[in-house]
Amino acid sequence: MNILKTDGITMRFGGVIAVNNLGIEINEHEIVALIGPNGAGKTTAFNMITGVYTPTSGRVLYTDTDNKEINITGKKPSAIAKLGVARTFQNIRLFKDLSVYENVLIAKHLHLKSDFLSAALHLPHYMKEEQRAEEDVRELLEKVNLWDLKDEKASSLPYGQQRELEIVRALATKPRLLLLDEPAAGMNPKETEELTSFISQIRQDYNLTIFMIEHHMDLVMEISDRIYVLDFGQTIASGNPLAIQNNEKVIAAYLGVEEDA
Repeated sequence: MNILKTDGITMRFGGVIAVNNLGIEINEHEIVALIGPNGAGKTTAFNMITGVYTPTSGRVLYTDTDNKEINITGKKPSAIAKLGVARTFQNIRLFKDLSVYENVLIAKHLHLKSDFLSAALHLPHYMKEEQRAEEDVRELLEKVNLWDLKDEKASSLPYGQQRELEIVRALATKPRLLLLDEPAAGMNPKETEELTSFISQIRQDYNLTIFMIEHHMDLVMEISDRIYVLDFGQTIASGNPLAIQNNEKVIAAYLGVEEDA
């Protein structure tokens, strides 16, 4: 069953077409990758899906837990997140002066039902919600082996763990669909290998569907079920990793060049 589908989404900036007529389908529990050269339109596609941009044309359709298809085109990012769609960014966006624990706890507040007055007055229903959120954060950090670092400032963590923390913060919102924007950017081979295992593990542990942009082909080919390839905003290929590796258009446009070209 589809959890997300884009119906011919297009994004124009003035006279420039950043993404043209993009049609993707992501099924529940898949890991799907979106690859292509720098400037191909990958992050623009993510921004249309998560509400940062409203497509110039086309629709973004999300299927909720009741199997109801919802048109989320142009909805606010916060509304899309509440439906169960979370994302990370290419540039790490942690609260660097806050602790590991505090970074994840902030994300839990997305689903708190109490209002500001209840929080300010420490009313019983707010305190119960806050206690449950704190328990959830502990459980989450223990499961991903970051509990021992709960009091460390986010900025003090090694780069690879900062990337993992950003993913964990997204997990704290209890998503069904997780979008990862170049999660291995800037990582060395050992960190990339650890991240590959981490992504595979959280997909299994949290029953996730994952859609990711990534330049590290070892990671993409190892864990992706299917891959879409963009070039100058156009989809030039889609298929399983083996089909993509052997696609002449993809080799010419992307796989045949240096990774950072």
